[in-house]
Amino acid sequence: MMKLKSYLLLGMVVLSISAGNAQADFNMLNAKNPEEIGKVPEERVIASKDKPLPYGYVDDRDILWSKIVWEHIDLNERINMPLYYPIDSTYVNSSRKSLFYTLLRGIKKGDIKEVYDDSFFKSKLTMKDINQKLTRVDTSDYAYELLNEGETDIKDFVDEISIKSEDIDGYRIKGIWYFDKKHGELKYRLLALAPMAPDVQILGRDDIEAEESLPLFWVFYPDTREVLHEGYAFNERNHRSPISFDDILNSRRFTSVILREENLYGNRSIADYIQGNALFQIMESERIRESIRDKELDMWNY
Repeated sequence: MMKLKSYLLLGMVVLSISAGNAQADFNMLNAKNPEEIGKVPEERVIASKDKPLPYGYVDDRDILWSKIVWEHIDLNERINMPLYYPIDSTYVNSSRKSLFYTLLRGIKKGDIKEVYDDSFFKSKLTMKDINQKLTRVDTSDYAYELLNEGETDIKDFVDEISIKSEDIDGYRIKGIWYFDKKHGELKYRLLALAPMAPDVQILGRDDIEAEESLPLFWVFYPDTREVLHEGYAFNERNHRSPISFDDILNSRRFTSVILREENLYGNRSIADYIQGNALFQIMESERIRESIRDKELDMWNY
């Protein structure tokens, strides 16, 4: 009976914390004016300041098998849309932001420090490097004429184009599947994440045909967990219980396509050895996925 009471008490605490993290309508029934809607009592804020569930230590001797794979998350897929919206927070609660906005804000504030140019973490990027990938300045011919005439105030004739949340069309992820003999199961660990967008140099230009989207930057995922744990996506099934971006990504609540696997041929991508046939590329992606799923069953066969 005491255990049952303990479980009930724990459930009430979890529900109260979830309510404290509710989306746009928290405190709506008790608000005396619109400004109080969405405000959380200080006591509830303190109670809900939890941390992401830490990864357990995995000894290399306990890994019987592993494979690193690169995948693409298409934000046009309905199941992946919680990672895309909202692209404009004007009409939603101010706490709701897109995954790209949450990542970029964490980098600007210095909460996310491990930012790289590739998924192998060889070339680290500064905020200046990232800004060069996110913005483009277009100076009109008239502005150059003014400069030649000695004018210095030409800001009205200069356009700055920036990549925004609405321009992100997907994410690339790098992760490792491994069989943990200590627990006797196949597990997945996310290692890196990259937002995908068109090249800012051709963004919005009609005279240049748009090419394939490119990774803007790669973040070492363990370094982003605390920031993504504090960012919440909209939960269509229960508006009172949002889910953090960290939970979405760690629990793999998304659909993706495998683009590359760790292999003998320099980690070549599927598109390198199956060219010009999208159907065969998807079939190869599914073959790799099935081979990973079957690995757990194969480990139990003698």
